[in-house]
Amino acid sequence: MYFAALLARTEDGWEASDTELDDVETLSDLADLAREASPDDDTVLVLIEQEDSWFGVVRIDGEEDPRIFVSDAAAAARSSYGEILLTDELLGRDPGDDDDLDALDLDGTEDGENEDEDDDTEDEGAVGLVNGSSAEAVPHGPVGDAGILDDLGVGEKELRSLSSDAVTEIADALGASEVLETVR
Repeated sequence: MYFAALLARTEDGWEASDTELDDVETLSDLADLAREASPDDDTVLVLIEQEDSWFGVVRIDGEEDPRIFVSDAAAAARSSYGEILLTDELLGRDPGDDDDLDALDLDGTEDGENEDEDDDTEDEGAVGLVNGSSAEAVPHGPVGDAGILDDLGVGEKELRSLSSDAVTEIADALGASEVLETVR
């Protein structure tokens, strides 16, 4: 189960709004959605949580580039919402480094090989390729800017130690738990 909310900082404190991410396909779309929540270019936090699996925080300050923290990149990579946050930059990859799946011969044969060779060999090669690629592409554990909430009272160490109900704990630390509960 997922939960996503926007927390916009205003002169009067934090304002929360429930957000639907079905139409969000990229980090840029998410940043635009967050900026719409704060017409005065105030700080907006996008909090995304998949129950007992991972959470993410995206911070947008005006027109600056979004800052991102994801608690478990490998878990988030298995989620359509997590994939939005796991940009090449966040994972330390050059944008052109993505595996080009169209160029791979996934049926297990090379040019000139007989396709009727032993099926066990083909399966082992494919599994090794898939497991090797995913392990290298997305690390287990946290990625991103762990200092994303330092100035708001949630330090790097505290952010990294959050687990099952991270969004609520972050809202508590920000003094925004009551407004967050109105959209939960």
